[in-house]
Amino acid sequence: MRLALDTNRYTDLCRGDLSVIEAVELADEVWLPFIVVGELRAGFAVGTQGTRNEAVLRRFLLKPGVAILYADVQTTHHYANVYRQLRKQGTPIPTNDMWIAALVLQHSLVLYARDAHFDALAQIVRI
Repeated sequence: MRLALDTNRYTDLCRGDLSVIEAVELADEVWLPFIVVGELRAGFAVGTQGTRNEAVLRRFLLKPGVAILYADVQTTHHYANVYRQLRKQGTPIPTNDMWIAALVLQHSLVLYARDAHFDALAQIVRI
């Protein structure tokens, strides 16, 4: 399985959630969309454990099969399609999550997220 972690699932992983640990260990690839990395680092910047959290993130990113997923020009097309679909459905979701959805769709990944608003995008495979 090729897995994309949302911010909340990465946080769950760091907190020792056994279901998340199992999913990550079973995955062939684990991707952190760049948006997730940005959200995490924003949290580190305003939190009290920023240095420690940054070190944990860096160690995680060094693990085999784990990488950051960046947007490219193709991602913008997927983003536009997601935007159009959500607008037609009348089911908006946060902008950062639209970018995550676009990357997941572009790269045919399984999304691991707790956010129910991703349910508005039935074409996304989730666990």
